[in-house]
Formats: sequence, structure tokens, C-alpha cells
Amino acid sequence: MLVGLGAVSTTFIAGVENVRRGRALPIGSLSQMATIRLGKRTDKRTPKINEFVPLADLKDLVFAAWDPIPDDAFTAAVKAGVLDRHEHLEPIKDFLQNIKPMPAVFDQYYVKRLQGTNVKRGKNKRELAEQLREDMRNFKQSAKLDRIVIVWCASTEVFLTPGPAHQTLAAFEQAMEQNDQSIAPSMLYAYAALMEHVPFANGAPNLTVDLPVMEKLAEEHHVPIGGKDFKTGQTMMKSVLAPAFKARMLGLSGWYSTNILGNRDGEVLDDPESFKTKEESKLGLLEHILQPDLYPELYGKVYHKVRINYYPPRGDNKEGWDNIDIFGWLGYPMQIKVDFLCRDSILAAPIVLDLALFFDLAGRAGLSGIQEWLSFYFKSPQFAQGLYAEHDLFIQQTKLKNTLRWLMGEEQITHLGIEYYEYAEK
Repeated sequence: MLVGLGAVSTTFIAGVENVRRGRALPIGSLSQMATIRLGKRTDKRTPKINEFVPLADLKDLVFAAWDPIPDDAFTAAVKAGVLDRHEHLEPIKDFLQNIKPMPAVFDQYYVKRLQGTNVKRGKNKRELAEQLREDMRNFKQSAKLDRIVIVWCASTEVFLTPGPAHQTLAAFEQAMEQNDQSIAPSMLYAYAALMEHVPFANGAPNLTVDLPVMEKLAEEHHVPIGGKDFKTGQTMMKSVLAPAFKARMLGLSGWYSTNILGNRDGEVLDDPESFKTKEESKLGLLEHILQPDLYPELYGKVYHKVRINYYPPRGDNKEGWDNIDIFGWLGYPMQIKVDFLCRDSILAAPIVLDLALFFDLAGRAGLSGIQEWLSFYFKSPQFAQGLYAEHDLFIQQTKLKNTLRWLMGEEQITHLGIEYYEYAEK
């Protein structure tokens, strides 16, 4: 089940259906394309991930969504303009037209640049959450499903910070009944999912499940949760480049990042309050990777700036431009410039697929609460109290694959490699 039936969700749904019909490949999806090494390099055991772990099969996926705009998936996909209408949409038109969004929990206070008529009504937020729970139960029953997973693919809400209403279940439920402004729509979806024992992955930088009450509820109900904010374009590149600078002990003076995009996400982020939420998600990565407290001479005075500009002519084809000022031996300055002309939803769609399959696997394996092993997919990963987020893409990938090995009873891969050499025996 998807919260939001916009560019990301329709690209994901249409992509899966094209793959199921043999019309395309699931490029960008680790669960479908990647291999995993087992044992020593000399063992030459490298099955595909979906052959190694018991993931749900693509043919078994059934889709449903909520959205404040009443367009069916075909109409929404055409309007989004991500996929070629004649190559990837018209051949599956009937399938997409059958996916019509359920009325959403939506409040323009939290997403000021959007309007919608396909919206739930209720006397308070608690009642709206109960309606969401009923949607989940009805979908599971009508589609004859064994399990459900929910992925948030909707817009970025205004910036909020955790408060008293987010600490305990009693306080949260009372706040819902009182229509407390600190309870955003995304939190209602998360609450409803956890009460229905449904795994929840948060693809936006909203708080949503990154709250004490949600973490406790997830543990008590034995449900996997995780987030936040899909790591797609510019931030993915940062999580590759920043570890390289740190590995080589190259200093960083400044990193200026700007984005232009013209899809619904860009329109929403044109509102300063929603941008603040996104900015917080994007800014934290460098500090965590570079650890300026440990390397003050190299990273203690980094100037990091992030800008997002709404530019309608680009549509979903986002451009992320980075100017990076680094310094090396004896302090001599150097520059790196990155111009990533990416397709936002093309990068996000396989992430949605992987999260749906891996969160379902986690639920079946009894892994409840925060799924830090899936931080590979998020800009601002959730983590247990007392820890810090791991942002290095390659460490995240190792963590993901080692978790799969652990689940299947295989040895962890440390990449030590000393066992291959004679002196290891001495």
C-alpha cells in the first residue's frame, strides 16, 4: 500500500507491471538485480539476492494507494510525465486504470502547495486514523492477501519537532482526539499501520515513525519500521564522495548543492516550511560521515549549503549541481564539480520495490522496530538510541548484505582476506 499516487508511486507500479510482463528489466533494484557473495572468494558462491533469501515474488504483489487527488494510476502517471506513454503506459493502461486512490488523510496546513478533493472527513484525527485502519483491513480481505507493507511516497510535510504528544501512546491518542497540530497526517498513517501490525517505511523526511511513541509501538506490536527520506540523486552522490575524501584524508572547505526540479515534489518544496524539513534531512549526512570532532583540521570548518528551486519546465528530470571545495597536501585547494541530470522517480521507484520486499522479509523474520540494516535506502536513517546514523553508502551496503547472510545462517563477510595468504598460518 502506497501513501501517495504521484510520480514515484505510479513509476513504481507501472515499472513492476512492465517487468512482470517481460517488457523491461528492474534496473536499480538490489532485490532483483544484485548478487551476494557467500563464503570465501575461492568458493565462487554468488547467487542473486532474490534466489538466496525468500523474498515475495513480483507476481504476488498487489497495489493500493491513498491520494488527495482522485486520478487513477494511469491518469496520474500520464500527468507525472516520467514514463513514455506509448512504450510503458498504454500497453498496461487497463491495469493502471483499475488502481484508484482511496480518500487520503490530508490537511493543507502540512503541505501548503497542494490541494485535493479526495479527502477523508472525521470529527477528529483519531477517527481519521481509524478510517485508515479500516482501509487496510478491507484491502487485505478484498484482495485476499497474506500480508501488507506500507511505503510513504507522498509529499514532504512542514517542519515539526518531537514534543510531549509524541512520547507515549496515551499522549498520542489524546492528541489525536484533540486535533493537536503536532500530529501530522503522516503520523496517522504510521499509527494506523502499527496498530494493524503492518510494516511501515517512510520515504519522506517527515518525522512520521521517527518518534518515541512509534518506536515503542513497533516493538510492542513486533512490526518493522524505518526511514527516512529516499536516498536518490544528490544525496546518494554525497554518500559516495564524502567517504572517499575521508578515506584519503582530504580536507573539505565547503560544499554547495543546488537542485532544480519541476514535479509535484518541487512544488511542495517551494514552500519554506516544507523545504526546512527536507533541508534538515540533506544537511546531516556530511557531518556524520566526516566526523569533524575527530578530524577538526580537515572538516571542522565546512560550509555546507543546500538549495532546492522549483522550475516547472524540468518536470521530474531533476538537476543536482554540486560545487565542492577540497584541499590536499600542505593545504593546497582543489575543486570538484558534479552535475547530475537525474530522473527523480526513476531512481526512487526501485527503492520503493526493495523496501516493500525487505520490510516484508523483516516482518516474517521477526525483526521488529527500527530496521537500521536498510539505511542504505535513506537520506536520514533512523537508528537506536545511543547510536549515530551510518551514512557511508558502502558501509550501508555491507550492513544490508551481512544482515541477509545472518538471516540465512551464512558467515559474515569482513573483507579481511588474510586467510588467503601463507603468513596467516604462522
